[in-house]
Amino acid sequence: MQGNHLYKSVTIVLPVYNEEENLRQIYDELAAEASKLADVDFEFIFVDDGSRDKSASIVKELASKDPRVVGIVFKRNFGQTAAMSCGIKAAKGDVIIPMDADLQNDPADISKFLEKIDEGFSCVSGWRKNRKDDLVVRKIPSWAANSLISWMTGVSLHDYGCSMKAYLRDLIQGIELYGEMHRFIPAYAAWSGGKVTEIVVNHRARIHGVSKYGLSRVFKVVLDLVVVKFLTKYFNRPMHFFGAIGFLSLGLGVLAEVSAVVLRIFGLHLVQTPLPIVGTMFVIVGIQFVLFGLMAEVLMRTYYETRGARWYEIRETLNDREKKNDL
Repeated sequence: MQGNHLYKSVTIVLPVYNEEENLRQIYDELAAEASKLADVDFEFIFVDDGSRDKSASIVKELASKDPRVVGIVFKRNFGQTAAMSCGIKAAKGDVIIPMDADLQNDPADISKFLEKIDEGFSCVSGWRKNRKDDLVVRKIPSWAANSLISWMTGVSLHDYGCSMKAYLRDLIQGIELYGEMHRFIPAYAAWSGGKVTEIVVNHRARIHGVSKYGLSRVFKVVLDLVVVKFLTKYFNRPMHFFGAIGFLSLGLGVLAEVSAVVLRIFGLHLVQTPLPIVGTMFVIVGIQFVLFGLMAEVLMRTYYETRGARWYEIRETLNDREKKNDL
């Protein structure tokens, strides 16, 4: 795949955690794939996430023999998202492609991702259509999570959990990642005006080592999804979020109190129904949520004004009069 590209360089980011048996092979495959794309400069960033085996020493070995390899070693285990975020921030390539270091992602798919970038997409997500994982422990929870994420974000993808994706650097390097939020980057990209697409990738069975993920991760993803939904839709107007819940609670409280009064008129004593207590509880909770909204508004305004930040992003400015006057 040679010719005119929208990019000149590509960075491959690989979070590493106890993958000593896989690192040399994944490097060899990456180097072989890079040799096929001679007109593109490649960079391979291995981020060792506090491995307890010999992974860190192997990363140092690879970096010593190939200047394209950048090794980053964490002091302890911080998690896949932290390792991926660190690698992305250190990347110099015009296109950044994160992928797993366990050999389940296939480096041969890199050219497919780059073809889509050349077509004008700013985010290309991998889809492990023929996934080589356990049905109950991995596939079913993954299907449920992907359906929920697609519904809540409004960005429909088959496989948010696939680590192998491609991003334009300008799109991704400004995104701060926490928790398990690396999987939500396509949603961030779409919300920021980026063009998102999905391609089928080759997913290989794990040969060496053991999977680091289980069912417990599903709950973390759901919690992070709530955070992402709030940050993207309500971060600049928190009162709309907390206020809506507050007024709903206040409404239920008033309805409960009015119902108690009506029942009293028809002969049911107030001590014979829990409605007065329930109504009072809903009213108190509603007032608290409205106050939360007010405090969140103050924090949001303080955040933007003290940092001189903007809550909007400009793609380009045409006929900028202020700049012309400076000439």
